[in-house]
Amino acid sequence: MAASSQAGMGARKYQGGIGFRVWAPNATNVSVAGDFNGWSPSAHPMTHEGNGYWSTDVTGAQLGQRYKYVIANGGLHWKNDPYAREMTHSAGESVVHDPDFDWQADDFRLPPWNELVIYELHVGTFNPHPSSGTGKFQGVIEKLGYLRGLGVNAIEVMASGEFPTDISWGYNPAYIFAIESGYGGINEFKRLVRAAHEHGIAVIFDVVYNHLGPNDLDMWRFDGWAQGDKGGIYFYNDWRSTTPWGDTRPDYGRPEVRQYIRDNALMWLEKRHVDGLRFDATRFIHNVYGNTDPTNNINDGWNLLRWINDEIRARQPWKIAIAEDMQNNDRVTLSTAHGGAGFGSQWDSKFVHTVRPALITLDDSRRDMFALRDAVQHRYNADAFGRVVYTESHDEDANGRSRVPEEIWPGNAGSWASKKRSTLGAVLMLTSPGIPMLFQGQEFVEDQYFRDTDPLDWRKADWFAGILELYRDLIRLRRNWFDNTRGLRGPNVNVHHVNNSDKVMAYHRWELSGSGDDVIVILNMAARAYDDYRIGLPQPGLWRVRFNSDWSGYSPDFGNHSAFDVTGVPGTADGMPCNAKVSVGPYTALILSQDT
Repeated sequence: MAASSQAGMGARKYQGGIGFRVWAPNATNVSVAGDFNGWSPSAHPMTHEGNGYWSTDVTGAQLGQRYKYVIANGGLHWKNDPYAREMTHSAGESVVHDPDFDWQADDFRLPPWNELVIYELHVGTFNPHPSSGTGKFQGVIEKLGYLRGLGVNAIEVMASGEFPTDISWGYNPAYIFAIESGYGGINEFKRLVRAAHEHGIAVIFDVVYNHLGPNDLDMWRFDGWAQGDKGGIYFYNDWRSTTPWGDTRPDYGRPEVRQYIRDNALMWLEKRHVDGLRFDATRFIHNVYGNTDPTNNINDGWNLLRWINDEIRARQPWKIAIAEDMQNNDRVTLSTAHGGAGFGSQWDSKFVHTVRPALITLDDSRRDMFALRDAVQHRYNADAFGRVVYTESHDEDANGRSRVPEEIWPGNAGSWASKKRSTLGAVLMLTSPGIPMLFQGQEFVEDQYFRDTDPLDWRKADWFAGILELYRDLIRLRRNWFDNTRGLRGPNVNVHHVNNSDKVMAYHRWELSGSGDDVIVILNMAARAYDDYRIGLPQPGLWRVRFNSDWSGYSPDFGNHSAFDVTGVPGTADGMPCNAKVSVGPYTALILSQDT
């Protein structure tokens, strides 16, 4: 038979049939079997094109039909398509996917990065159907109105490539081009993206390239070849194969594997309309053990990340690529022109691993306000938005740790102390430079630890309606909804007041400066209130209290400690030209700004 007339990998439709192409360099023969030929291993042999590629066109094959490749090398190996866009399930068959979808003139653009507020969610536990107890993309769609009302304008969907069984965090993908069938499959995912865009919400998707599987992984010894006990053509076949999740690190040095991963990244952005990618555990892509020892570096992995980010920037520069590297490595978000990996932003371990302990610590005297100052001011390569700041995530709220309110008081996450100190973390996250990120349920005091079998308890949105309102108020101030806190979207910060004895800190946020722009954030990290506490201000005149986290409307057990508008008067304080005396409740944050 002749080679396929269709360009590209995997199954591609044409008028009258389907073209197939697969990479199997060690095969002696390859054929494609499926619903279209009674699953015959010989009816449709594929032509060797050279360089290990095999292809054919199958006249009469149709969209929606199942198929597999039959690879001859020391026996017959029935294998799913690594490029399969759809699977019956992870241990099932590949499906010829229909690429056509009614995007309804979707022309959504990711908001500017300084305006982003991200909400990380896990499809399986975010809003499960009562009858099944498991979540699907439709369940997320049903909550988009809620998320828009909360004020977030981007959701980060935890990894949802086809994985074994129907319950998982998602970071064990068996097929990275397919969407988890248990969540509803590819078309339901596209409907989620379309619906999110209709609500003004961007979609950031988690991709996993540091390892694959290891279960239900047909790519393992794909064409029958391997070295020793290793995985064959798609994986390193030496010591570099080792990861914490299995012996399945892709071989970033093989051009075909590099192309496979690059094609996957661009598919999410260009074919499935997602607005950004969050790359899981990138430190295990550029280092065997995920550490900073240069003897363990994987230069091919580093260069792969650079290539993908260059491609994204050249093709869709308004979209964002976020790294989860967690090593405070400036090179991750340094431009490729200067030797960096070229990511737009990265999860900031310095922020979360400083702020969480400061919130959880029982003894006020142990809160290090200077460390908090450094966490607020931290940035990579002088880029304020080159970091994602957060206090909770699927990693931080698991692996032996619980949600922040639960960590503050185990077994009593709804306590005064838990609510007060966890919401101080919300203030730090939503008023510090960077891209803020919430984790699902954080806004209504979800407790215990994250696991893929424990759905969100949406009753808490009513039980803790005031805390939910607190988050909503903070997000609106962050996004400058009322045109009097523009500085919270700006790149500039000056932590001008640090009192490590009384545990009070204040910082100035601004974009261009002036009325409606300058913002002062005051945090009292102690269990006592302060009256007539002098704080430096950048301008004279009336400063209005836009937010007081001690307001009893947020929780009936909050003290409603008076926090009045103040007038800045000339007189140097904290290095500022003006000052005023403020009143602030225990474990309380204030946000001040001037009218335009």
